Amino acid sequence: MANTIDLKNPQVPAKKEKQDNIGTLIDAYKDKFAKALPSTITPERFARIATTAIAANPALAKCTQSSLIGALLQSASVGLEPNSPLGQAYLIPYGNDCQFQISYKGIIELAHRTGQLKSIEAHCVHEGDLFEYELGLEPKLKHIPAKTGRGDVVWVYAIYHLNTGGYGFEVMSKEDINKHRRQYSKARTSPWDSAWDERAKKTVIKKVLKYAPMSSEFVRATAADEHTLTVDLSADFDEPTINEENFVDADYEVDEDGVVNG
Repeated sequence: MANTIDLKNPQVPAKKEKQDNIGTLIDAYKDKFAKALPSTITPERFARIATTAIAANPALAKCTQSSLIGALLQSASVGLEPNSPLGQAYLIPYGNDCQFQISYKGIIELAHRTGQLKSIEAHCVHEGDLFEYELGLEPKLKHIPAKTGRGDVVWVYAIYHLNTGGYGFEVMSKEDINKHRRQYSKARTSPWDSAWDERAKKTVIKKVLKYAPMSSEFVRATAADEHTLTVDLSADFDEPTINEENFVDADYEVDEDGVVNG
């Protein structure tokens, strides 16, 4: 799914798409970032993080500048630092487009910001683990990981506890997770190939939070996840205009230094 948004910025010349200096382009949008960012992240810090992320991954520099700025605006709007050691969100090169994606850690962070949750976590269950769950009037869940010889993953679950004392959980089998993957990941290669556990946790966390009392801000923030937003760098706008197309999952891998490789 791709969105197109027009931005009015008289200080940015027309045909900015062809500008070679990405650092200058990012600096030109500091005011736009500042309007979207939370008070805990300064536009200067955000610009440095963005510039560092692009320098660390040459594939990002090859993306269209319109999609790159769009992804950064999405990152700023949800208040998650892209491609940082926190591992909460990433700028993902997909062909010529840059896509913004929130990790399961980012989803958890956004959920905590609502002030509704005492805790939220997700875990993979392996063949050798002790695992039981029941639904119905008295739901229950029990998971004791095996000390050795855990085997392959067979289930993935997420559970949350509210500050008010309520709780909820969601369980998905490996088969259900892979069915979700086939439905929403259309790329020939996928982040699922290199980070199946993390993608599975994100899937079940998003599913369980549908039943939690989340804020409208959380819903809007997660709606930006895994969408490509392209910005018309030369046009004027007063309010965003959104056009939707089919979303294709992007291929990426995060190395031990937190660098995203597309």
